[in-house]
Amino acid sequence: MGFLTCKQIKCLGFKRIGRNVKLSEKASFYNCSNITIGDNVRIDDYCVLSAGAGGIDIGSYVHIAVYSLLIGGSKISLEDFSGLSSRVSVYSSSDDYSGGYMTNPTISEDYTNVYSEDVYIGKHVIIGSGTVVLPGVTLEDGVAVGAISLVNKNCKEFGIYSGVPAKRIKERKRDLLLLEKGMKCKYRHKNDI
Repeated sequence: MGFLTCKQIKCLGFKRIGRNVKLSEKASFYNCSNITIGDNVRIDDYCVLSAGAGGIDIGSYVHIAVYSLLIGGSKISLEDFSGLSSRVSVYSSSDDYSGGYMTNPTISEDYTNVYSEDVYIGKHVIIGSGTVVLPGVTLEDGVAVGAISLVNKNCKEFGIYSGVPAKRIKERKRDLLLLEKGMKCKYRHKNDI
């Protein structure tokens, strides 16, 4: 996988960009002035990040795997240590499918009824391959979502969710919080030397 150089990344005009960021040269970024990216982030081939007015905020130590999509008019937030597996789609906007309005972006807003609401993906959230996350959803810290799920409602912290629609199926271990502390301590001491 080929990644953009630091110079190429700067030329894209992100609102803020962290250190050690790896962006695939085959990924697509739209409205970069509304996108912030933290430290130690990797975004793989064929991902599309299209920020609306609300923007896209990506924390640190985040991985977005191949063919993933983040799109919509409202804000999409991915907190530290979160990750999207391949082909995950996160929408902060959606057309009205009822038939009461016309749909798609080629139609004037006078004839559509687009719904937009923020999407929040908390710390240590992992979302499995092929999953769709709909507008207005909050995935609290530590949530894990199984592959090929539809997340249309909020998910409470440290639960494992799966299905269409996604339902809580069991608790998720919290050991990763101790691992996070250990990692931060190790890197803090390493940087003090």
